[in-house]
Amino acid sequence: MTTPFSFGVNVRTAASAREWCDKARRIEELGYATLTVPDHLAEMLAPIPAALSAANATTRLRVGVNVLNNDLRHPVLVAREAATADLLTGGRFQLGLGAGHMKAEYAQAGLTFERGATRVARLTEAVTIVKALLRGERVTFAGRYYRVTDHVIHPKPVQQPHPPLLIGGNGLRLLELAAREADIVGLTGITFADGGTRPDLTGCRSAAVDERVALIRAAAGQRCEHLVLQALVQRVIITKPALEDRRAAAADFARALLTADEALGSPFTLIGSVEQLVDLLQARRERWGISSYTIFEPASELLAPVVARLSTR
Repeated sequence: MTTPFSFGVNVRTAASAREWCDKARRIEELGYATLTVPDHLAEMLAPIPAALSAANATTRLRVGVNVLNNDLRHPVLVAREAATADLLTGGRFQLGLGAGHMKAEYAQAGLTFERGATRVARLTEAVTIVKALLRGERVTFAGRYYRVTDHVIHPKPVQQPHPPLLIGGNGLRLLELAAREADIVGLTGITFADGGTRPDLTGCRSAAVDERVALIRAAAGQRCEHLVLQALVQRVIITKPALEDRRAAAADFARALLTADEALGSPFTLIGSVEQLVDLLQARRERWGISSYTIFEPASELLAPVVARLSTR
């Protein structure tokens, strides 16, 4: 069965409540299904309050976080806040979790930035706790990183067994975890090396996506048919149909990190005319099973004609 297309917008900030609500309403008007908020200790809104405000300003738009840095919050608090957000949005909340990647944020918060394997192992324990609490279970858990004793959360989420869970990133360990535990596997294509200071785009190449999708399918097993694969699009550029125009735009995006052809073949870029992007997204769904795309706010108007064409397919 072909999974229908779904499109979302990642929105960072606004100068006022009115501006934020206007953004949310416009995203809904353009036909996007989801508004998500990132989670960084930077000039952006705190994600869960912002998501609640966006839901209150709209009628059908799903809202969520893409993604919470697991190391900044205890999983018991994550579960309680997610359940409350789901209740207050009438079952329109989506929970996104990640392992964190920016060393500077850890330093600012007085936290130790540990190697990726440790961060993913800690996230693995957190996911176990969060999912059990959201299912309404009374949880006692003793792991390497977390201990929970005889805890049950209030309120219960509207969506059962829990709000959709997205786990996002690019590392192989994290994607294996997402395949086993998430409802939505968020592919980013980027690894931030050197404590988040150097972007590595090798994961954007089509061969690397082939590798990751094969790993996800193997790790998911029978769950695979129910998983949604999502790509976090790094650049949307609407061009004329000519190949030379597309290559020039791709080269400008990729610079020295990818070739123009690698950028054009990546699911993390959308470069071409509206008609070409419609065809391209359908071909990528056929190849990789990617049916969900999240873009950044500045591209929301640009991609709207493609969203209108594909949201019902």
